[in-house]
Amino acid sequence: MPEPILHHYPMSPFAEKARLMLGYKGFTWQSVHIPSVMPKPDVTALTGGYRRTPILQVGADIYCDTALICDVLEHRQPTPPLYHEHHKGVARVLAQWADTTLFWAAMGYCLSPKGAAALFGSQPPEVGQAFAADRAAMRGGMVGLRVGDATAALRSYLRRLSTMVEEQPYLLGDAPCVADFAAYHPLWFIRVINPTMAGILDATPHVIEWMDRMAAIGHGTSSQLSSTDAIAVAAAAQPAPLPDDVFQNEHRIELGSRVTVAAEAFGQEPTEGLLRAATRTRYTLERTDERAGLLHVHFPRIGYVLREVRV
Repeated sequence: MPEPILHHYPMSPFAEKARLMLGYKGFTWQSVHIPSVMPKPDVTALTGGYRRTPILQVGADIYCDTALICDVLEHRQPTPPLYHEHHKGVARVLAQWADTTLFWAAMGYCLSPKGAAALFGSQPPEVGQAFAADRAAMRGGMVGLRVGDATAALRSYLRRLSTMVEEQPYLLGDAPCVADFAAYHPLWFIRVINPTMAGILDATPHVIEWMDRMAAIGHGTSSQLSSTDAIAVAAAAQPAPLPDDVFQNEHRIELGSRVTVAAEAFGQEPTEGLLRAATRTRYTLERTDERAGLLHVHFPRIGYVLREVRV
C-alpha cells in the first residue's frame, strides 16, 4: 500500500496528534507542509472545500479529521493498538472530550491577549492579524470561552488528568491509547509552541511527566514532499475499493446523490460530491479535481453534517 501523506504545518496541535500517532504506529510517512491560513489551493484541490488541519492522504483517498485518521491508522497497522479491547468505549468518549472541551479551554487560555502577544510578538504585525482573522472566519457563530473562564476550566481539567496518571503511566493504563493522543496535543501547544503560557502546568507535575512520556514516542520516519507532488500522487492513483457494507441510511439520502458534508461548528466550509458510502462511522464523497483526478474524500459521521444538494 502507498505510504501515508500527512498535510500539516508544524505549529498545528491536531497535526501534532497525527504526527505522534504515526510515530507510535511505526509508520514511514511523507510530510507536506501547508499554509496555516487561507488560501490553501492545494489542500482544497484534494478536499473540495474542507480546510482544517491535518488531512491524511493515501493515494487518491483523502481522510479528514483526526478522529477518522485514528481509525485509518488503526486499520492499516493494528499494533500497537490505539483502542484497547477492555476500555475501547471509554477511550473514544475521553478522546472526543479532549478534542473539543479540553482543546477549546486550552486555546482560550493560550491565545489570550497575553498568549497571542507572546506567540506572534516577534513576527510582523500582519502575521498575527492574518491568523486572528482566519480563525475568526473559521469560528463563524461559535461562542468562545472568555479568558478567565477558559483558564479556570483548564486548571480543573489538568487536575482531573493528573488524578488519572498519578498511579499509572497513561490515562487508561500501562500503554497509551487514543485518549492520550487527544489529550496531549492541546497541552503540547501550550508547552512547546507558546511556552510563555506553560506555567499553568506547574501545579500538576504528574501531567508534565505524562507529557514527557508522550513526547518520547516521537514522529516516526518521514520524508518531505511538495504539495504539487502529493496532488500528482492522487492523480496517478484510483480510490481504494469501498467495503461491501457501505450504507446506513439515517438521512433518506440515497447513494449516488449529490451532497455536501461540512463540520458542525469550527471550519464549516462544505465539500460537495457524490455520496458513495455512509457507514456506521463515516461518509465517503466522490469528487473530481482537474489536477488531482478522481478522489474519495472521507469524513467521520460524528461532528459532521450531511445535506443533499437539491437542483
